[in-house]
Amino acid sequence: MSDLFEGLKAKLTGQNLRIVFPEGLDERILTAAGKLAADGVLTPILIGDIEQIQAKASDLDVSLDAAEIYDPANFAMMDELVAAFVERRKGKATEEQARKILLDENYFGTMLVYSNKADGLVSGAAHSTADTVRPALQIIKTKEGVRKTSGVFIMVREEEKYVFADCAINIAPDSQDLAEIAVESAKTARMFDVEPPRVAMLSFSTKGSAVSPETERVSAAVAEAKLRDPLLIVDGEFQFDAAFVPSVAEKKAPDSVIMGNANVFVFPNLEAGNIGYKIAQRLGGFDAIGPILQGLNRPVNDLSRGCSEEDVYKLALITAAQALTK
Repeated sequence: MSDLFEGLKAKLTGQNLRIVFPEGLDERILTAAGKLAADGVLTPILIGDIEQIQAKASDLDVSLDAAEIYDPANFAMMDELVAAFVERRKGKATEEQARKILLDENYFGTMLVYSNKADGLVSGAAHSTADTVRPALQIIKTKEGVRKTSGVFIMVREEEKYVFADCAINIAPDSQDLAEIAVESAKTARMFDVEPPRVAMLSFSTKGSAVSPETERVSAAVAEAKLRDPLLIVDGEFQFDAAFVPSVAEKKAPDSVIMGNANVFVFPNLEAGNIGYKIAQRLGGFDAIGPILQGLNRPVNDLSRGCSEEDVYKLALITAAQALTK
């Protein structure tokens, strides 16, 4: 495991953080949860039928002695969660509707986080991104001053660490969205010791080498990001090589503050971001950890349905670190 995650484990040990896993019967979730509990870095809360989860854990030879299991169909504090949900939804759900909705493991798990019975949530091994994100947006909601949540990946290869955004949520961000993503991604970078964050706003053009509505949108986002955080090291628009290779930057953008040393990359749209991180992962040999959802009041993170046990373990560490930072 890389120094990033060894460092997170050291920070989290003894903090008594509790992370919810709504997909308690998924083999990858169970195995990772057992390892997290055994390592003593956090307390996993598994959601589902208690007997079924215990039986599957036994089949997998996974000890859940240091984990907790909650069944929404037989939860002692369900009345409390229902009342809190009805109040949070402000007339959009009756008590009867709330009881039905909270039988859904993602809604139930999200309410545990909202009501301070857990510190964060990791889902998505068997659910779509929408299934994970929708309850978070309805219940936990975005932080004051943040319009939209966004999804970043921490890209790790040996000692190298980079942040790629937004690779998971916003299909066609406008310049305001891109600026917000840049500022929030820099905060995420600091959280994981990508220091100092040097944010490159990416495009198919470098500093006006092509002019189109798409490039102008990115250029406007750079100006807006500087207004939002005057101390932020941010520039663009850049082609990737001009953001990442000093010798190319010297030719294409010699006056830029980045000078080919970016470590946070903001893609112009979801197509580019999703394709970009997968190329780095599959051809470049990077571990892609995430997507990490940023901008929410409490940490909720989304796994890929193709995730491994190790992906679950690592994203749980990141989720707990977000909770600790908050």
